[in-house]
Amino acid sequence: MAYQKKHCWSILLRLYHWAFALSIIALCITGFYIHEPWTNTLREGSASWPMAWMRFAHFIAGYVFTAAVIARIFLYIFGNKQERIMDHLPVTPRNIKNIFSTLLLYSYIKEGHDPDRLGHNLLAGMTYVITIIAAVFQLISGFYLLFPELAIWEGYGLAIFGSQQWARYIHHLLMWWFMIFALIHIYLVVWNDVQEPEGLVSSIFTGKKFTH
Repeated sequence: MAYQKKHCWSILLRLYHWAFALSIIALCITGFYIHEPWTNTLREGSASWPMAWMRFAHFIAGYVFTAAVIARIFLYIFGNKQERIMDHLPVTPRNIKNIFSTLLLYSYIKEGHDPDRLGHNLLAGMTYVITIIAAVFQLISGFYLLFPELAIWEGYGLAIFGSQQWARYIHHLLMWWFMIFALIHIYLVVWNDVQEPEGLVSSIFTGKKFTH
C-alpha cells in the first residue's frame, strides 16, 4: 500500500520540542557545575566568575524551559487532535487497545503501528504527560530556590517541598528523570524510524509523517 504524507505536528509543537530539549541539555550541564564546581583558580571572584556565568546560563535556560512547558500545556488544550492530552491518556477503548498493541510491537511479537493513529502511541503519550508533570515540579522547585523571598514562590515551595533543602534534593533527582527520559526517547525514536518508515525523526523538523 502506498504511503501518504500527512501533517502531524504544528510549528508550536516543534518549537516546544527543540526549546525543551536544548534547555534540558543546558540545565543539566550547568546544574552539575552548580552542584559541584570543578574549577578553582586564584582569579576566581576577581577576574574570573565561572560560577556566576554558570548560574546565569542556568537561569536563562530555566526561563526557556518554563516557556516550553507553558507552550506544551497550551497545546494539550488547544493543539491539533494528536497534540491534545486526550489523545495521550488511556481514557477511550481505542487508546487502551493501543497500549497493548504498542507493547506487542516493542516486544517484536507484532509488526506495524496502528494505521489509524497519526500521533504518539499511548506509551509515548503517557510518558510525555508524566514528563511535563515532572517539569512543572522542576520549575516550581527552581523558582523556589531562585526567589525564596517572594511570597508566591515561598508559599508554593513550602506547601509542596517544605524546606529549601528538600526542594534542592527533589530538583536534583528530577534532573536524572529528564536525562534518563532523553536517552530512552532518542533510542525509541530511532528504533521506530528503523522499524516503520513513517519519517518519525524528520517529522519533528517538517511536521509531516507518512502513513499507509
